[in-house]
Amino acid sequence: MKIQELFVLRPENFAVQAARLVASAIGRALTNSTDGSVSVCLCGGSTPRAVYGHWATASGFPWEDVEVFFGDERCVAPDDPESNYALVREMLLDPLGEEGPRVYRMHGEEPDADAAARAYEEHLPAAFDVLLLGMGEDGHTASLFPGGKALAETKRRVVSVVAPKAPPRRLTITPAVVLAAQRTFVLVTGSGKADRLHSVLETQGTVEEEPIRLAEEATWILDEAAAAELVSARPPEEDRCQE
Repeated sequence: MKIQELFVLRPENFAVQAARLVASAIGRALTNSTDGSVSVCLCGGSTPRAVYGHWATASGFPWEDVEVFFGDERCVAPDDPESNYALVREMLLDPLGEEGPRVYRMHGEEPDADAAARAYEEHLPAAFDVLLLGMGEDGHTASLFPGGKALAETKRRVVSVVAPKAPPRRLTITPAVVLAAQRTFVLVTGSGKADRLHSVLETQGTVEEEPIRLAEEATWILDEAAAAELVSARPPEEDRCQE
């Protein structure tokens, strides 16, 4: 699988260094922006939690020029512990307050999930400047799961899906959105994902089997545990992250 860059970080440094790498890419996108703003699509899950927390404490970043979107959302209330928006609000938006970004959240709480998906499509830019993705132990990303119908979607950019794990009802971006992103980062931590990461990065496979393979030419940011099975991974090089 083709990748742009791969960073292996020590667990104690992961959040700070990952936050710095992604923030640097956002900053470059702002510098090159024609309208003074940049679109950033965030992911949910436990891995980016501390990354968002570090962003909230870093000084001097022009978050007011950033538009935040979401790659997927569970069909729950926006204050539900399972909500990706709730995670981002707690760790990033509330601490930043009025200096925070403009936020376009997925309205997963709406009773008509398909209508909510169609409404969210109207807000999406033609292509995200920066897209953050995670990877599940089964190789899913956003709420694109192995064998899921959404992987074959070619017209829609956001759809409602039924996931094979709780909570099952979700909204998710489609492959076209992932493929169109200008810069993609994949954040992966934990020994439980080491075997899958080896499969994705160092063996042959399909998007239908491992949807994270959509992230061609992405920058992968891993901790040592997740990278443990990679033949190609070098030892942690923190100095490479000083962008």
